Amino acid sequence: TYVSPFVGRLDDVGQTGMDLITEIRQIFSNYAFETKILAASLRHSQHVKEAALVGSDVATLPFKVIEGLFNHPLTKNGLEQFLADHAKSLK
Repeated sequence: TYVSPFVGRLDDVGQTGMDLITEIRQIFSNYAFETKILAASLRHSQHVKEAALVGSDVATLPFKVIEGLFNHPLTKNGLEQFLADHAKSLK
């Protein structure tokens, strides 16, 4: 049902793991394989984005990567500034 290339581990040994996901997606599309692609061992938010863009069906990633998708420093700073501006507007 699934093929599970370990993206992060491939990156660790000097290969570009996401290239493999791209190639698998192309092959599966060429031959109408129903096998799903599970991008495994994603290490950072860029991996998550790239996996989605190239057509991975599922991914495994550590909780810290999930947190990173929601806790971008610019979002935090922007929210703090918005709340401070809002508090000023109420005075």
